[in-house]
This record gives sequence, structure tokens and C-alpha cells, in this order.
Amino acid sequence: MPEPHPHGAGRRWLPRSTEGWLVVVILVFGAFLGLATDTFLTFANIFDLLNISAFNAIMAVGLLVVLVAGGIDISFAVAASVVQYLTAVTVMQLGGGNWAIGLLLASAFGFMLGAINASLIYYFRIISIVVTIATFNIFFGLLMFFTRGRSIYDLPDWLLDRIIVFEFETPGGDFAFLTLPVVVMVAVVAATWLFLNRSSLGRQLYAMGDNAEGARRVGINIAAMHFLAYGWLGVCAGIGGLMQAHYVQEVVPNALYGRELDVLAAVVLGGARLGGGRGTILGALLGVTLVTMTQNGLNLMGVSPYAFQMVVGLVILVAITMSNLEGLEAFLRRFARPRRGQTGGKG
Repeated sequence: MPEPHPHGAGRRWLPRSTEGWLVVVILVFGAFLGLATDTFLTFANIFDLLNISAFNAIMAVGLLVVLVAGGIDISFAVAASVVQYLTAVTVMQLGGGNWAIGLLLASAFGFMLGAINASLIYYFRIISIVVTIATFNIFFGLLMFFTRGRSIYDLPDWLLDRIIVFEFETPGGDFAFLTLPVVVMVAVVAATWLFLNRSSLGRQLYAMGDNAEGARRVGINIAAMHFLAYGWLGVCAGIGGLMQAHYVQEVVPNALYGRELDVLAAVVLGGARLGGGRGTILGALLGVTLVTMTQNGLNLMGVSPYAFQMVVGLVILVAITMSNLEGLEAFLRRFARPRRGQTGGKG
């Protein structure tokens, strides 16, 4: 009868995936915040977290598609701001529009901005991060130049009317509710999951991210994959931007400036590989959850805003370290391995 692996029993309790480790971190951190604050684990706060994180989740699954394909994009948050303005101005020119027209326009404008990145990256053979740093500044500069930094408050009624899809009164007398962005987030997440996991195009994106030259040799259209990946992120950015404008009831040119780093950190935290070929929808959503929990929890604890990014970065660093299963298991094996002096060996 074969002997069991000497280290197998010690590892049975360890999660075997990045998603598993993130669930552990979220549960432990959530329990800590629940003990440290009186309001974190209330229904009202949890539902607020869902409403607030819907925008980041929409952008995160779009960014995941680009990372899976082996690229990177840091211009999508600024692109969302541009789409907000273009959509708001266009629908007002059309006499007000409605949700169907607004979502269609936002998707179209977002896809066009994503296609600009794809064109520069593929046809000019420029590294994706260099291209998107350039378009980040170009998009934001053009937006500020033409808008003069002015916000738009006089939006169409359909965009301003708060749509509550679920509401109930908590035992404490507060009201917890879910808004339209959460429903849209669920739809976008479901569509992206089906695209990546149940379509041949999704499998081709994974193949290209894992080995672009090998994908080209087996007949995958690399140009089409670039436009598909960056276009998908553009659509998600456009839809997310429209949802953010609906939630805050205004369009502000610099409101989303810097949001791309939070989203990128969340997706990488969820297990997406910057080199491409790896990443899951569940991991991206768990990453967004952890980042949102951290921001909300520190705010409830009254942590100074000057220390905010430092603490968030520390939490992300610890979570990424724990998600490195091979490194963690090697670390544990070092202390589980009997020392030579303890086994009767010669010193």
C-alpha cells in the first residue's frame, strides 16, 4: 500500500486557487472590519457597497478581456469620462433620448475609443502600455480642452431618475436598496463570462495571450483579436461611464481620473496574469470586492486620507502574496521538513 505524500495532509486545508485565497482574505478582513466598526456589516452598508462597486466591476471584466489577450490598457477610465460627455451631449441634441439610445451610444463611442488603441498597438507594433499611456493623456487633454473642465448637471430625466430595483427596510429601521447599475453589472458580467468561456472567440483570446506567435500559426486572426479585446473593454467603459453618471447624477470631466489603477489592481489581484493567457471573471469580481471593502472599511474607521492609498496597497500586496500558491507552499514546506538533527542524522 503506497504511503501518503508526507506533505499532502498538511496542505489539505489550503485553498488551491487564487479565488479560494481571495475568499479567505475577504472573510477574514470582513470579520475584522465588522468588529472594528459598528456599520460595516449592516445591510445598508453592504447594499451600498454593491451599488458603488458596480461601476468598477463593469470596467474590471472589460479589462480582464484585454489582460487575457496579452495586452494592458490604462486609458479606459478616461475613455469612460469622454463617453459620458459624448453621450450626454448627443442625447440632448436628439431631444432627450432614452435608456436604449443612451446605452447604444455609450457602447458605440466606447468601442471607437477602444478601436483607436487596437489600431495603434497592432498596425504600428507599439507596446500596449505605451499606447494607452499616450491615449490616456490625449483623451483627457481633449476632454478638458473642449469642456473647459465644466460639469454637466442638466441631464435628461431618464438619466437622472434614480431606478431602484430592490428595496427593503432593515431591522434597525434603515433602508437597503439596489439600483440600476447593479442590474447592468450582472448583465455585463454574464455576457463577458459567456464570451470568454463559452465561445470560440474567447478561447482564441486566451490562446493569443498565452502564445501570440503560436496562435498566429494555427490561423487565429491576431488583428481581429486586438480589435475584439480593446473594443470589448471600450464598450464596458462606455456602459460603466453611463452608469456612473446615472449614480452620481452629473457628468464631471475628472471624476474618473485615477480610477484605472484601482480597477487594474483588482483584476491582477484576482489572478489575471499581466503576460496574458490567464484570468477568470470570478477572480476579477473578488478582486473588486476586496478593494471596495478596503476603501469602505478604512473610511468607516476614520483613517486619514493621506494614509489611505498606503493601506490599500499593503492589503493588495499581502493578498497577492497569499495567492501565490507555489511560493506559499514552498514556505510552509521549509518549516514542515524535519531538520537533520531531529532525524538522527550526523550534525
